[in-house]
Amino acid sequence: MCSPQESGMNAVGVRMVTRSRSRGPGAGQQGRREKPAPLRREEAAAEGRKSYSPVKHQRKAPRLNVAYEASEGEKGEGAEHLQSPAWEPQDWQRQLENIRTMRSGKDAPVDQLGAEHCYDLSAPPKVRRYQVLLSLMLSSQTKDQVTAGAMQRLRARGLTVDSILQTDDSTLGTLIYPVGFWRNKVKYIKQTSAILQQRYDGDIPASLAELVALPGVGPKMAHLAMAVAWGTVSGIAVDTHVHRIVNRLRWTKKATKSPEETRRALEEWLPRELWSEINGLLVGFGQQTCLPLRPRCQACLNRALCPAAHGL
Repeated sequence: MCSPQESGMNAVGVRMVTRSRSRGPGAGQQGRREKPAPLRREEAAAEGRKSYSPVKHQRKAPRLNVAYEASEGEKGEGAEHLQSPAWEPQDWQRQLENIRTMRSGKDAPVDQLGAEHCYDLSAPPKVRRYQVLLSLMLSSQTKDQVTAGAMQRLRARGLTVDSILQTDDSTLGTLIYPVGFWRNKVKYIKQTSAILQQRYDGDIPASLAELVALPGVGPKMAHLAMAVAWGTVSGIAVDTHVHRIVNRLRWTKKATKSPEETRRALEEWLPRELWSEINGLLVGFGQQTCLPLRPRCQACLNRALCPAAHGL
């Protein structure tokens, strides 16, 4: 079980849009290039006004640009087309606020024992980032309590890239058991650690593409690693809890069959400033209320707003 001091840091719960060094175990490191933040709408509009120089003494009445729906055969050059508003789920903002209210206690397992809380705060930044990635690899199809226990046992022996590579497979398996698919994870952890030592000087990659290329690292782990280790929100981390709840609330245009399909559908409409919040919010909600089997609909504030509530 992680200590209270370690569990207090929840970098994925903050709201961030662009690359930031203010959070996560990698905070404070210098020397990495940052991409300039894109202009917001107001700034873009201001830039447009700066570049426009009106002609003085022009007394012509201002022209109104009116967009008409061109009928077939009338779609000529320069015709302006009306754009329909982007799709979004019905009542999603009310549903989200209700979930925030139900999660205000921050007392779900993920809030205290989640993988992002199980690294050593006193370790060097490079080691902390490695421990974040390792905890995420262990967490796949594993309860937070089990992941936290495995991380505690590994850290007691000194958890670094070198220490893992010097540990034989049998001992490593004993240390991480009973995490889900522990035999496969022994293999993936060894392979990934060797790659990190050879290519990244014992650190973890700072890009999503390089992270998902590592053995045993999926999109959800990579997005969480980017947020927790590097302070960058690269996308929505979707696990089985998020996948299940999003489909129950009908937060996608059509039902999705996998977490990765859910992630793509969710990112199409959910405002980017909410991406960092969704995983922790919905995972805890799924652990306490919207359970896989026998969800506690009577205790849910969304029982009258949830499309799936009447059929469960």
